Amino acid sequence: MGAHEITELDALVVGAGFAGIYQLYSLRKLGYKVRAIDKAAGVGGTWYWNRYPGAMSDSESYVYRFTWDREDLRTYEWKNRYLQGPEIRQYLEHVVDRHDLQKYIQLDTELKAADWDAERGKWVVTTSKGVYVVQYLITALGLLSTAKLPDIPGLNDFKGDICHSSRWPDNFDLSGRHVGVIGNGSTGVQIITAIADKVGSLVSFQRSPQYSVPSGDGPVTPEYRQAINEKYDEIVDSLPKTATCFGFSESTTPYASFAPEKRQEVFESLWQHGNGFWFTFGAFSDITANKEANDAACQFVKSKIAQIVKDPEKAKKLMPQEPYARRPLCDGGYYNKFNRDNVDIVNLRDTPIERVSETGVTTSDGKFYKIDTLILATGFDAVEGSYNRTQIRGRSGTSLAEHWKKGPTSYLGCFVPGFPNLLLISGPQGPFANAPPNIETQVRLNNELIQRAESLRVTGANAVIEAMPEAEADWGEHCNEIAQGTLFPSIPSWIFANVPGSGLVTRFYMNGVANFIAILQRIAAAGYDGFAAPLGNGRKELYLSSSKTTSQEKSGMKASTIEVGVI
Repeated sequence: MGAHEITELDALVVGAGFAGIYQLYSLRKLGYKVRAIDKAAGVGGTWYWNRYPGAMSDSESYVYRFTWDREDLRTYEWKNRYLQGPEIRQYLEHVVDRHDLQKYIQLDTELKAADWDAERGKWVVTTSKGVYVVQYLITALGLLSTAKLPDIPGLNDFKGDICHSSRWPDNFDLSGRHVGVIGNGSTGVQIITAIADKVGSLVSFQRSPQYSVPSGDGPVTPEYRQAINEKYDEIVDSLPKTATCFGFSESTTPYASFAPEKRQEVFESLWQHGNGFWFTFGAFSDITANKEANDAACQFVKSKIAQIVKDPEKAKKLMPQEPYARRPLCDGGYYNKFNRDNVDIVNLRDTPIERVSETGVTTSDGKFYKIDTLILATGFDAVEGSYNRTQIRGRSGTSLAEHWKKGPTSYLGCFVPGFPNLLLISGPQGPFANAPPNIETQVRLNNELIQRAESLRVTGANAVIEAMPEAEADWGEHCNEIAQGTLFPSIPSWIFANVPGSGLVTRFYMNGVANFIAILQRIAAAGYDGFAAPLGNGRKELYLSSSKTTSQEKSGMKASTIEVGVI
C-alpha cells in the first residue's frame, strides 16, 4: 500500500492485540471487508510492548484466552497457572496463524488521523502507510499501552541506561548492575520480583507501597489440565455470569456474616490460594465497599509483610498507608526479595527524589544512590492516552481529545456522541474485568450494532451507530454512582485520573460484566435506547428506569445471582 493509495473497506480495526484480533476475525466471519492495522512490528497489543522481565497475566491461564475457539481451548498448551508475557505473545501469534488472519493485518502502520466525512457518511483514516475510507472505524488501542514518563529534575542528565518498562530493550542484561526502579504498581512489583536475584544492587523508589498477595503460580499437572478440559464448556458459559470473569463466582457473603474467630482463617485460605482478585472477591463480598472489611484485609496483608520481611525498617517502608482500593495485585515472592542484602527501598512520601544526576539519584534527605541503570515502572496514560496522541475528529470537526478535555466519557464504554460509526473496544467506562472475556462481550456488541445498521442501510435508511449526548451523560452518572459506593475513589489511581491535567472521572463501570450484559440486553429489548434514530429509538436509555442502582449494588462489584461451577 503506497503512501497516497486509498483503500475502501467496510471496517478498519486499529490495534492487533486481543481486541483487534477478535474483532477482525468476527467481522470477517460475518462477511465484511475488513483490515486491522498496528504501529507495532508484530501482533500482541499491550503484550507486544510490555516485554519487561516478570510480565505476567493476573488472571489464570485457563481464562486468559479466547473462548470462541473451544477446540483450541482444549488443545493449546500452557504449562503454568499463569502466563508469562512471551507466552501470551506466542498464543496470539498462534491464533492469527490458526485462523489465517495475517494477510488481513498490516503492521508497522500507525494511525495518524481520522475524520468523519459527512457527505460520504464514512471515515477517512490517514495512516503512516496510506489512507483508508471506511464505513466503521473500530479502535482496539488497549488500556495500558501509552507510557507515562515521570517529571523528575535531571532525568535527562542520567548517563547510564534508562528505559520505561513498556519499551524494554532486547537482550537487556542486568547481571551485576546497580539498578533503580521508580514505581511499584503491578509492573514494578513484577520487575523487582524477577530481577532482584540477578542484579548487583536494587533500590525500589516507591511513593505508594502496595498490597500484594501471592499469585499461587506453579506448574500445571496433566490431571489439572484434564479437569479443566472436561469442564471447559461449563467454565466458558460461567464467565459472563460473573462480575470479573476470573473463572470463579464472586462471594455474596459480607464480612460481617462471618464469625469474628473465622475471619482470619478465611483470609489465610485466600492468601494460600493465591490471586489478587480471588483475595478481593472470593470469600467476602464487600472488601471493596465496606470500611470494616477493607480495614481487616489491610491489616491481614500488613501482618504478612511483617512476618515475611525480616528488616523492621524495610518492612515499615513497605507497609501501605491507604485502603485496599487499587487494582488487586499478586506476585511470585515480591516481599521476600526485600530480605536480600542487595535490595533496598526508599519511601518517596518521606524522602522524595530531589534530582537525578549523571550517576545516580539524590533524595530530599541528602542521601545519594549510585545507579547505572534506571527502570521507569511509572505506568501508563491509561484508558484515553492512546486516543489523545492522534486526531480523531467527529461530525462537528471536534477531536475526541477535545470532547474528553474534562475526562473521558462514553455510552456503554464503546460509543461517543458526535462520532458516528466510531466503535471503541475497552474505551472509557467499560467494565472492570478480566480482559479477554470482557473484550469478547464488547466485540459482540459491536457486531450486533453493525449488522443492525447494515440491515437498515439495505432498506435505504441512512443508519449510523451514534450514541445520544443524554445517554452518554446518564451512563457516566450511572458509572460514577456505582463507583462512589465503593472505596476505589478514596485514593488516587489510574482508575479515576491518569496524569496531571486529565479529568477526574470514573473511567470504568465497576458493577461487573454480568450486570453490564443485563443492561445491554434491556437496551436491545427496548429498541436500542440511547442510540440516535434510525438505528435506535432516539430515547435516552432504559437501564436507569428499570435498573436504578440499589443499595446492594452500591456495596461493590456484584456477580449475577446465577451460581456456576468453578475449578
